[in-house]
Amino acid sequence: MKLNNILPLLSVAAVTLGFSAPVHAADLKVGTIDMKAVFDGYYKTKEAEVKINEARTQAKKELDERLDVFNKAQEEARKLNDEANKPELSSSAKADKSKALNEKLQALGTLQKEVQEFQQSRERQLSEQSVRSRNALLEDVNKVIADKVKAAGYDIVIDKSGQSLNAVGILIYSKDSFEFTNDIIAEINKGSKAPSTKK
Repeated sequence: MKLNNILPLLSVAAVTLGFSAPVHAADLKVGTIDMKAVFDGYYKTKEAEVKINEARTQAKKELDERLDVFNKAQEEARKLNDEANKPELSSSAKADKSKALNEKLQALGTLQKEVQEFQQSRERQLSEQSVRSRNALLEDVNKVIADKVKAAGYDIVIDKSGQSLNAVGILIYSKDSFEFTNDIIAEINKGSKAPSTKK
């Protein structure tokens, strides 16, 4: 087959391939959802935030109590140090003060370690509580979304609140008719006293 006969065939193939993808894509049913708005509008999200904040407040209170004990012990150690360095003290008295100071410094080291361990432990517990809470909320929301997607026959669903690695929105544009955020918010808030969020 000659080259001039092949070129028209390649052109026809290119046109066919070029139009096959858009025709196929036109059959897709696309939906968009703002997951951030869904989470913000879910009444259980607010309840979870209240619980986390209460736990943080309690942890801070307990930490402050331990820091208060540590600071008082530190002040006592400073006073003992000042007394041990008084020139008018006898050798015996200085020895007693030095011994008491060393014991206080050892106690301070133990207190400091306990405060640090308590702080790290509480931070870890709060982080784990936050993750568990988030996962539970996500499970609730994903179930409602899955039911909606199945019932509506969506082929693709895009989270319009998502961002790329360049901190740019993943979704640049979509028709308003594609979005079903408010439907999900209304569904997950059924049976609650919280009003659904309307845009």
